[in-house]
Amino acid sequence: MDVLVRVIAIVIEVVILTAIIYSLLAGVWLAIFDLGIGVKYKKVISMTVVVVGCILVIFFIAHLTSFYPAI
Repeated sequence: MDVLVRVIAIVIEVVILTAIIYSLLAGVWLAIFDLGIGVKYKKVISMTVVVVGCILVIFFIAHLTSFYPAI
């Protein structure tokens, strides 16, 4: 039972952190184009933002599963 509660807590925390990271990266994406970067770089910047987001989510999952305290 403790393992199930721990898994549910980790999943909830990863979802919350993913939402926060998504909003931050969306703001960065919008700010980059607001500063005058050309539209021809839109695909490259979008791929970079997606890759950074995926790396951060994998980082959160790895650290939460290994360092989450026992319940």
